[in-house]
Amino acid sequence: MDTEYVGMWIDSEEPMSDHESAWRHLGGVTTVAVWDRPEGAEDDQVLFMSTCMETWIVADRAALRDHYKEKLKENALPHTGNLENIQRRAVQQALELATGDCKNAYTKGKRSFDILEKLDPDILKRHLPSFVRVHRILSVKL
Repeated sequence: MDTEYVGMWIDSEEPMSDHESAWRHLGGVTTVAVWDRPEGAEDDQVLFMSTCMETWIVADRAALRDHYKEKLKENALPHTGNLENIQRRAVQQALELATGDCKNAYTKGKRSFDILEKLDPDILKRHLPSFVRVHRILSVKL
């Protein structure tokens, strides 16, 4: 086991064709920014929420129902199959619409982290290849 592991955990911003080729994605596949791979950096040092944190949040409907209660408009959320192929803005807008009538409507910041901490890893593993990858890497590295 490595005792020193440095990684960065970021949104992929766009769907990924290959979750294992992190630096290829950052080096030109994404249109948000192009990142140069630092010397010695490995793909397993880049951990992605694909396409964004909200993708992970909408994957766990039980956590959303628990957090937002009866005002959640679950039918406004995208289907959980193939979530990581949906553009980030569409996922974010769906989550905002689904929670718009709730007193604690979704916004990035503290509210997003309040929900994030409630997510069930087993549910995320079922729906999100990026989460499976993050879990695998961190299980080895930490």
